[in-house]
Amino acid sequence: MRIVIALGGNALLRRGEKPDAATQIANVEMAITQLAPLAEEHEVVITHGNGPQVGVLALQSANDTNLSQPYAFDTLGAQTQGMIGYWLLQSLQNHLPGRQVAALVNQTLVLAGDPVFQNPTKFVGQVYNQEEAKLLAKERGWVMKPDGEYFRRVVGSPRPQRVVETRLIRRMLEVGAVVVCAGGGGIPVVRNTKGKLQGVEAVVDKDLTAAVLAEHIEADFLMILTDVPAVMENYGTSEQKEIHRTSPPALRGGGFPAGSMGPKVEAACRFVELTGDVASIGRLSDARKIVAGEAGTIITPGGNYGGPDDITPRSYKTMRMTGGGYIAV
Repeated sequence: MRIVIALGGNALLRRGEKPDAATQIANVEMAITQLAPLAEEHEVVITHGNGPQVGVLALQSANDTNLSQPYAFDTLGAQTQGMIGYWLLQSLQNHLPGRQVAALVNQTLVLAGDPVFQNPTKFVGQVYNQEEAKLLAKERGWVMKPDGEYFRRVVGSPRPQRVVETRLIRRMLEVGAVVVCAGGGGIPVVRNTKGKLQGVEAVVDKDLTAAVLAEHIEADFLMILTDVPAVMENYGTSEQKEIHRTSPPALRGGGFPAGSMGPKVEAACRFVELTGDVASIGRLSDARKIVAGEAGTIITPGGNYGGPDDITPRSYKTMRMTGGGYIAV
């Protein structure tokens, strides 16, 4: 199968951990220990979050007196793609000797008029207590919102339209490479009045970008990995329970919060609705069990999944990708 894996930021930096490089490298190593077996058996693309990391760099940039103004978020996103991509690249090479692995710095096209620029919801950076959050909002003009029992900075998160380097990613897969790309949702760019690409101050949701990418490279399976075993029905109540098999219409009715599970649910549902293939949401440590249908929340058009044998190979699908979109064959 061709699998797109959206690796949650918690796989790199858990809540309460200091954002030291050594800590994150150790977490990357544990993550790749879980994912390398999948890459041995399947074509794999790995995307990753960058919220804590881009927040750290933004704070450093804001405090650097040698700068006339802090670096914009598109530039910070590129920096995190290089840093995290390097860690993932090296770990994958060590776990998959002889296999070609590529880590790309790449862009995601968004619309300049996206209304979410006026209502930021995307969490970035580390967590703060309420007093620290109020102080940062006053001193730096940051928008701070609650994230569980803590507070974090939020920025605009426009909807991804396309990963600019999609064709290159497809070619790398065709020659057998494992690809790390679309880190942090990709570097947000728009088309200017001359039709040229330019960066914008935003952070694109990595799960939504993963869904767009998975659609355009004809992936068979979109796997969104986080720190919970499955999507929870009636989350936070006495009636909370895991959802194991579901369909997009059923899952969309769950009313999941926009700042956490909501984008993951939207990304998974979008991919399934547009492609007819399989998406999942689950825990990193259960990655192999999820593919086998033994763990996580599995989303399919009809809400049924018995394992990889239920997936139609790409060579037998009735649609294929061409330069401008899908055509019947």
